[in-house]
Amino acid sequence: MKTIEKYTFDLSDKVTRQKITFKNRYGITLTGDLYVPKKHNNKPFPALAICGPFGAVKEQSSGLYANQLAERGFVTLAFDPSFTGESEGNPRNVASPDINTEDFSSAVDFLGIQKIVDRNQIGIIGICGWAGFALNAAAVDKRIKAVVTTSMYDMSRVMAKGYYDKMTKEERTKILEKLGEQRWKDSESGLFHAGELINPEKLKGDEPQFIKDYYEYYRTSRGYHARSLNSTGSWNATNPLSFMNMPILTYITEISPRPILLIAGENAHSRYFSEDAYKSASEPKELLIIPNAVHVDLYDKISSIPFDKIENFFKENLK
Repeated sequence: MKTIEKYTFDLSDKVTRQKITFKNRYGITLTGDLYVPKKHNNKPFPALAICGPFGAVKEQSSGLYANQLAERGFVTLAFDPSFTGESEGNPRNVASPDINTEDFSSAVDFLGIQKIVDRNQIGIIGICGWAGFALNAAAVDKRIKAVVTTSMYDMSRVMAKGYYDKMTKEERTKILEKLGEQRWKDSESGLFHAGELINPEKLKGDEPQFIKDYYEYYRTSRGYHARSLNSTGSWNATNPLSFMNMPILTYITEISPRPILLIAGENAHSRYFSEDAYKSASEPKELLIIPNAVHVDLYDKISSIPFDKIENFFKENLK
C-alpha cells in the first residue's frame, strides 16, 4: 500500500512540483500541487486546472494528468476539492454541485494571478465525477477557454435517476424520505453520520465488473491513498441531497463557442454520460472513444489516456 505521503505515480524529472493553497469565494482554503515545466523560454505558460475523480485526491489521477501535461509545456494545478483531502471545509467528506463547481473557478483565479501563467490561456480537465463539474464551470466561467473530460460522470444525474436513468419515482421518493430522516438523526446527535463505505476492504466476488475495477484501482497499491475517500472512507450519509434536484449540465450549450473534448472508454459503464453530454453540447465539440478501455483505465493507464490528443487540443484552443 502507498503511504499517506506518497503519490501513485513518479514525478517527472522534467517538471517541478510545489504544494500551494488558495481560497474559493466561500472562504474555503483549498490545497493543490502546482506542476511547472523546467524548460521555458521566459514567456508565460498556458495553464490547466485538473481535478477528479469523485472521492479521489490530488496524489492520484489528477496529479498524474498534471505531471504528464506539465512535461508537455503547461503549468498544471491538481487540487483537492473542498471538504476532502488536504483542503479545508467542514463538515468533512461532503460534496456540493455548487461549491465543487466553484472550486474549479477558484483554481482558475489562482492560476490567472501567477506571473508564469498567461491568464488568457487557461483550460480545465475534469476526471470522472469532476467532468460534470468541469462542464458546469466552463458554462458559467467565460475565462475558461477549453475543457476536457475523461471517464465522465454526471453526479447530479446518477444520484437523481440512478444508473442508466432506471430509478423510478417511487424509489426516488423513498431515498429522499430516508435522507430526510437521516437529517433528524444527524441533528439529534450533532454529528454528520457517514454513509456506506465507498469501496469495501474485500469483495464478495459477485459484484458488477465496474465495481471490481474500482476496487482494483482504489484498494490496491495501484491507486490507493490514505486520504482518498474511495480508498478508505465514505461520504456523509446525506451527501446525495443537493445533487438530486440541482442538475449541473443545464447550461452546457453556453460553453460554446469554446471547445469541448469528451473522452470515454469503449467498454466503460459510464460511457453514456459522455455520449449524452456530447449530444447536448453545442459546437465546437468532439467525442473520443478509446478502444477496449474501461472507466478506470483513463485514471492512470498511460497507454490508454490520449495525452497526445489532449496536448494538441489545448495547444490549438488556448489562444
